[in-house]
Amino acid sequence: MRTTLRLGRIAGIPVGLHWSVVGIVLLVAIGLAARQLPLLFPGYPVAAYVVAGIGAALLLVLSLLVHELAHAVVARRNGVEVAGITLWLLGGVAQLRGEARDAGAEARIAAVGPAASALLALLFAALASATAQFGAAALVAIVFVYLALLNAALAVFNLLPAAPLDGGRVLRAALWRWRGDRWRAAIWSAYAGRVLGLLLIGLGIAQLLFRGTNGLWWVLLGWFITAVAGAEAQQARVGAALADVPVRDVMRHPVPSAGPDTTLHGFLRDGLPTDPPPPAVVLLDPDGHVTGLLTPNRIRSVPEDARGTARLGELAVPADQLIRVRVEESLATVVPRLGDQRHAWILVEDAAGPVGVLTTSDVAEAVADRRLGAATFPVRVEGTGRRPSTPPSGWWFPGQRPPD
Repeated sequence: MRTTLRLGRIAGIPVGLHWSVVGIVLLVAIGLAARQLPLLFPGYPVAAYVVAGIGAALLLVLSLLVHELAHAVVARRNGVEVAGITLWLLGGVAQLRGEARDAGAEARIAAVGPAASALLALLFAALASATAQFGAAALVAIVFVYLALLNAALAVFNLLPAAPLDGGRVLRAALWRWRGDRWRAAIWSAYAGRVLGLLLIGLGIAQLLFRGTNGLWWVLLGWFITAVAGAEAQQARVGAALADVPVRDVMRHPVPSAGPDTTLHGFLRDGLPTDPPPPAVVLLDPDGHVTGLLTPNRIRSVPEDARGTARLGELAVPADQLIRVRVEESLATVVPRLGDQRHAWILVEDAAGPVGVLTTSDVAEAVADRRLGAATFPVRVEGTGRRPSTPPSGWWFPGQRPPD
């Protein structure tokens, strides 16, 4: 889910909106202001209904944000990188890069979302009681009641034991702890999700046939759950196949280093190894910290007459755009970090620093080696050429154009 509008950071986590979140606001605001509130509490000015409807919609979006923030904060505390949070039509998504290190961390990350929603339900219920006791307008109290009910429903629905719902993550953690196989547990949880999604689609179709358009929301939700559960099952199969493939066996190496202030002309003249040609060059500051990765295509993009002044740091892929993994890791842990990136550079490090690089192509070829086929790899990669053990001269990888 790609962010349309960035809102900023909360607790260091990027937060944004997808354009479809407007759908939530409109559905709730119009439903309350035009139908439910005037029917239940007649006699208020139209403006009061409109303000109540919009306020309820915005507080619901805020509730969804709190739910996802709970996931994100606990994920970070358990060593899982968080790319950001995006709110959209069907709720929110906390985009995690990587997997929990054990079943306990998986369960904690999953369970905290429904727990946050349950606490919000209690908070809004308390606010509803307080406003009623202090003589506030009934319209205000009913908005808080409405939000309490929605958050309670969100907590209960998310606890259903089917991926990608939070309950599905808890189920996966329980199966993982019981059977000791995280990938098989993920596949079983995903199958439960597909069953739930199909049931929701069936329920929605039945409502469409007998109760008008009320079932459209259930069809949409069921389709989403089925699609995501299928993708998770696919990713779990890839993970199971790559679990015994260490990163060190697939990475490209050696990877030389250079300073970010070095000019491109001087580097090509004096600092670029040619036997064998490196797959990339890591840039290090005077303290030894990685500042970026210089790739072949970025060098080719610089005209000959500009190479004397262009500095490597200006050309490199910034460090914060690199996926970084440990050399001893399994390749299965790399795939979830790719997300929806079709072209990405992965920096491989050991205790002393960078030792190699990977691209999405390398991971896709490892998948193909396991006879899974391109259809099971979550990142689409052009080209099927096999790469040799060392890149050919000229920094050109066979079979495809490498990522920028």
